[in-house]
Amino acid sequence: MNRTTLSLFAAATALAAVTGFAVLTEPDGGDAPAAVVKAPTRLPVERSTLLCPAPSTSEVAETVYTSFTPAGSTSGSASGDAAGRAELKPATASAADDTTATPKKKDEEAAEGAEGAKKPAAADKPVVALAQPGKPVSAEANGGDAPALVGTASGRLAPGWTTQQTTAVPAGGARGLLGVGCTPPDTDFWFPGASTAKERQDYVHLTNPDDTAVVADIELFGPNGALKSQLAEGIPVPARSSVPVLLSTLTTDPAAPDVTVHVTTRSGRVGAVVRSADETAGSDWLPASTDPAATLVLPGIPADATSVRLVAYAPGEDDADLKVQLATGTGTIVPAAARELHVKSGMTASVDLKDVTRGEAGALILSPAQKGRATPVVAALRVVRGKGDKQEVAFIPATGPVGQRATVADNRAEGTTLSLTAPTATAQVKVTASAGTEGGTPASKTYTVKAGTTLPVEPPVPAGLKGSYALTVETVSGGPVHAARTLTVPDDGVPMFTVQTLADDRGTVEVPAARQDLSVLED
Repeated sequence: MNRTTLSLFAAATALAAVTGFAVLTEPDGGDAPAAVVKAPTRLPVERSTLLCPAPSTSEVAETVYTSFTPAGSTSGSASGDAAGRAELKPATASAADDTTATPKKKDEEAAEGAEGAKKPAAADKPVVALAQPGKPVSAEANGGDAPALVGTASGRLAPGWTTQQTTAVPAGGARGLLGVGCTPPDTDFWFPGASTAKERQDYVHLTNPDDTAVVADIELFGPNGALKSQLAEGIPVPARSSVPVLLSTLTTDPAAPDVTVHVTTRSGRVGAVVRSADETAGSDWLPASTDPAATLVLPGIPADATSVRLVAYAPGEDDADLKVQLATGTGTIVPAAARELHVKSGMTASVDLKDVTRGEAGALILSPAQKGRATPVVAALRVVRGKGDKQEVAFIPATGPVGQRATVADNRAEGTTLSLTAPTATAQVKVTASAGTEGGTPASKTYTVKAGTTLPVEPPVPAGLKGSYALTVETVSGGPVHAARTLTVPDDGVPMFTVQTLADDRGTVEVPAARQDLSVLED
């Protein structure tokens, strides 16, 4: 043992004597068993962040925000803010009122964003504030001036915190029922299913929750590969602001009906989601696909879908050959419209599955067509209900399983359907309906989903319900289970609807067990 090691050993011994949390003497006998390493402990998260995009530019838009944290998920929380808070406030430099304009030059955007950031925040007042777990709250915003929202939750309100934004636009080019779960910020997003076609107006909304500016890049990939672009790199998103970008203005290439959008940040993080409007089929939000994977599940295709279009993209260096299957109520079948889909590396592939469900709700399962050739892909569905001028559109991105627990808010007494898919193994899931925003008693029910099937259910409704409520899905056994909620609000003969997928809310995190190891002091 050299002099340096002796000094470190003496320092450690003195520290142990003062604090009393270390023992430096070895047990008798040199063959004593090593200390058992404890498994990581799962503890509730202590802080959550959610971002909601600007809902609409239509003057006739009616938006409802519903915020909720599941009850019974805070055991073991070590947060200093035990009571907790959960609030969503307007982004202070929101550019929501500029979504119909062609994106300006970057220096102009940055200047306008900086000017907007200096304006007094009317918006220090929360739009939505949640007071307690287990009971959702809602707020309304009408017209086209509602801004993007930035929210945080802490303490007992952080684990599993979710907020649903639902907008009804009865007329105009953006007609439809637009629903989206407000998203946590990230640095990397994939959006297969977007478009630069003339009949489409697709915007990617970038929302920055932090106090420093973010620089984002947007890449577009069509059927023949990357689209040429001069404006998609280095897009500034000022602090605590939201910037909408019209996709068709980012490229000089011919219009493409199916495009994959890739959003990344050079610094910082953003929330990202695509708002799509079709001249004939209405509008809705396209959330990001789950991370690239060789096997994907896209749940929640309505039984009466008149058109289903699959869009996929392979981001790696290898092509992907995908087996396409439909999980129905009776088992897994191969759609006649497409048994397999070949996706070239760096290119967007699509296939029209038509009315693939044929009156039976289902989920699409994508997997490698050949064993040993597992190529990661991202994917999404464009789903249409109705015909002619009575059409309505929604999007279903590939999503992960509900895992331990997943939640969706803003469910109504009528028009709410839950779709549960167990792609590989039979599973039991518990579905809990919360109290209502204005009253009602929680209710729950357990369902069994057979392997390879989709189970559409009318979920339990709180007794004495007033207002809307939240649904929480928990895996009891078996699985995995993938889920989606369809909300239907017909209007003047148009079957307006929106579909939100449910994924694990990540309300808990693994905290590794720590122990002292003096071996680092040995020479």
